[in-house]
Amino acid sequence: MKKLFLFTVLLSLVMILPIYSLSPSDFHYAYGQWNVVGDRLVQSDVKAGMARVDIPFPQAGIVTYQFNVKYVTGGLDDMHAGFGIHVFVDKPAKGKAWGNGKSYLLWLNYDKNAKNITKGLSAQIYKSTSNSKMKLVADIDLNKYAYLLTPANLHVVVPIKMTINGFNGDVKIYDPTDPTWVYVFNLGNKTPLTGKYISLRTNSASFSFGM
Repeated sequence: MKKLFLFTVLLSLVMILPIYSLSPSDFHYAYGQWNVVGDRLVQSDVKAGMARVDIPFPQAGIVTYQFNVKYVTGGLDDMHAGFGIHVFVDKPAKGKAWGNGKSYLLWLNYDKNAKNITKGLSAQIYKSTSNSKMKLVADIDLNKYAYLLTPANLHVVVPIKMTINGFNGDVKIYDPTDPTWVYVFNLGNKTPLTGKYISLRTNSASFSFGM
């Protein structure tokens, strides 16, 4: 079970500030089909690449993100889909863009024909320096967890807690079944991070996010 939940957390390398504290008008819907449905934020365009919504959220120092995430549909026909989050965003792009201001993107990808990153199931950390430039910081092979990608597992609503230390870049993702167990990695930043927004991002699939 612990491996299953670890994989689901890795699959859910995103966070969201409390949606309940904001109205839909506070969000910047940059690209894709985003809607607040009940108490969930949903991106429903399964064809949209680089779909993104920007959410005001001041970040500095040690930041804790808590949310839950659920896969909805998409990405099965061509076995290519992904999603993730930009953290510590200074100024988000106004529309569809490869980068997203100055920020870090935590990304999960499944692509059987991937180029320049691991084929199949993988996770990436990107450093965005502008709306058009991102540098690959790390590429993590997750194919040993690919057997867990079953319909039953994909539709589980998973609670997530993640803490990022903006001073040194340390990231901790907590096990939903045991908060004393964490998955740890580092963003690789050389100076302290601050940001005014977070941005949720999807590619070729639909996901919903909530508290």
